Amino acid sequence: MQDNATEVTAAGIARLAGVGRAAVSNWRRRHADFPKPVGGTETSPSFALAEVESWLREQGKLAEVPLRERVWQQLAGHPEGALTALVHAGCALLLIHERPTVWLDVSAGSDERLAAMLPGALEQVLTARLGGAVERTVHSGRSAGGAETVNSPGSAAGVNTPVDARPVNTPPTTPGATVAPITPAVRTPTGPQLLPSAPLLRGAAELAAEAGARQAFEFLLGRHLDANPRQYTLTPSDLAGLMADLAGPARTVLDPACGTGALLRAVDVRPGQELYAQDSAPDLAALTALRLALHSRAGVHGAAGDTLRADAYPELRADAVLCHPPFNERNWGHDELAYDARWEYGFPARTESELAWVQHALARLADGGTAVLLMPPAVASRRSGRRIRADLLRRGALRALVALPVGAAPPYSIPLHLWVLRRPDRTPATPEVLLVDTGRFAGEGRGGPDWAAVRDAVLDAWRAFERTGGPVERPGLARSVPVIELLDDDVDLAPARHLPPAAGADGAEQLTAVRERFGVTLRLTADLTPPPADQAPPARWPLTTVGELARAGALVLRTGGNGGHARVPVLTDHDVLAAVAPSGTLPESEEEAVLTESGDVVVPVLGGGSVARVIDDATSGAALGRNLVLLRPDHTAIDPWFLAGFLRGTANNRQASSYASTATRLDVRRLQLPRLPLEEQRRYGARFRALDEFERALRHANRLGEHLVRGMYDGLTDGTVTPD
Repeated sequence: MQDNATEVTAAGIARLAGVGRAAVSNWRRRHADFPKPVGGTETSPSFALAEVESWLREQGKLAEVPLRERVWQQLAGHPEGALTALVHAGCALLLIHERPTVWLDVSAGSDERLAAMLPGALEQVLTARLGGAVERTVHSGRSAGGAETVNSPGSAAGVNTPVDARPVNTPPTTPGATVAPITPAVRTPTGPQLLPSAPLLRGAAELAAEAGARQAFEFLLGRHLDANPRQYTLTPSDLAGLMADLAGPARTVLDPACGTGALLRAVDVRPGQELYAQDSAPDLAALTALRLALHSRAGVHGAAGDTLRADAYPELRADAVLCHPPFNERNWGHDELAYDARWEYGFPARTESELAWVQHALARLADGGTAVLLMPPAVASRRSGRRIRADLLRRGALRALVALPVGAAPPYSIPLHLWVLRRPDRTPATPEVLLVDTGRFAGEGRGGPDWAAVRDAVLDAWRAFERTGGPVERPGLARSVPVIELLDDDVDLAPARHLPPAAGADGAEQLTAVRERFGVTLRLTADLTPPPADQAPPARWPLTTVGELARAGALVLRTGGNGGHARVPVLTDHDVLAAVAPSGTLPESEEEAVLTESGDVVVPVLGGGSVARVIDDATSGAALGRNLVLLRPDHTAIDPWFLAGFLRGTANNRQASSYASTATRLDVRRLQLPRLPLEEQRRYGARFRALDEFERALRHANRLGEHLVRGMYDGLTDGTVTPD
């Protein structure tokens, strides 16, 4: 049952064989013995992984499948779904991490033996690492046969399962306190539930032997998130790190809307630390609990449930709360929670769910504790929330509000805010609030913000404000504002409305320098303009594909996404599209990063654009980011500029792109280029290189022109530039 239960799509078969999806379609038509579909739909069938591997091996078409790809295929094709598979793999990896000898014992022998022995071993390690006693939380009565059943929201099917699906990770409570039953984050799976996962668990163990249990889980979780970008709202690692730094060192930390655990994972580890997580999605609560348990030795407490309606930690008083709550929720519990004790600063309106999260965070803080929440900008100015904002200011609970640059976090088109709150142990005599606007650090084009600049600016202003309590003055960037100045009819806290302008940043002298550079760039652009094109009939070259060249050894194909052991600049897909220097970051990992070399060709695979970038000496040595493919040609056989130029052809990209999902994805292996002698390639390569220089000059002229126009408007309107 085990391997046959794992299914794989046509795209997965193509990856296993190292070919394009068209080849898989041809095999299905031409070979009567090709495995029959076992699931999926008529237009997108799925096949039994074991049968496919056997057929490919018999035909001599099975490529050398990397272990990571094989394990990922087992997870993605799991009969109960990828999320159930991830939870099972996480449980097994935690056992391997904590008690490797126990894993070796239970994994010896058949899959049936593994599935029978594993629940007992998991129960012990999950109870030890995730806190609390193992309990049986009964949500329904008895089944027809008389056996107790429990509702298991962590299972993929979301149906009733036998009572030996044991919940672990029940949070501590104050003696004598009455607490409503909660749903623990992780339940020990039963033997029948684990049996279909046995091949995956063995593969995950092999992966852990190579890279470590923590890195194996991070790889599988990251691959799942990358494969389903529309299903999750993620908190970028740079933003999570900034929020954790603003909160400061803490022994007990709560995230009441934990998602995949990015915020708690960013917290600096301390001895005796306790991490508390809750999420309304049971799968995410389970994944976060397992991820945190693998990440550090901190005590981990996780729960699944609606935080506002069914708080799992009503007695908790944490040193810090970090939260990226859901935005603009109408059904957050307004009608049921009218008399809740948490609304210390006022009952939030139905349209102000974010202010409910703010007050929940304050209610779970110890006196003097700090909360940092990511918020949509409208919360700072909506009239329906002005009374609550006013009370937060008067009582000294709101300490700082930071406007982030556009592109800091989803939704990327909106400049989100960070709210820094403190549980007041006393009302300040002359309260002030710190307002910071980092909008100037937005990246160009689709690139992300300059996180190093954002981090330095915010933490510098915050630490200065913390030391003195005010005043702080950074023209155009930060200012500590007396609360009395904000308590008008609107209580509008948007930082840009209260910050003084930067001192003469675009004065007449600087604008003159920009104008001179703009003129030089325009002249250079004119010199680089391509000559008139000569008319010629369409060429009829013999064509090859990138995949064929890779199999022949004429080039090496690599994909990015790993940070490696050393911190190096990361080339992102946004950097490639905007033709700017590497600006990204990736978490360190045991897996080696793919480092660029001069002469490599880098191609983004998402977005549907026709882009290919040749790496120069300035970019060489950067790590390859996610959603990028690197092609390293043998320079004795392929000219890199010839390769990059033909890969940018519009028709070429159309025939190699997939439009089956909401995002266009490029299959780089299917991109075509003509078979030409090396000397002829170099002729084309020289022309493509000249076009690239012309394109860069145009981009630079555009940036300088925008700078000049913006500076002139600002100078004329603030009086620093005269109209004469």
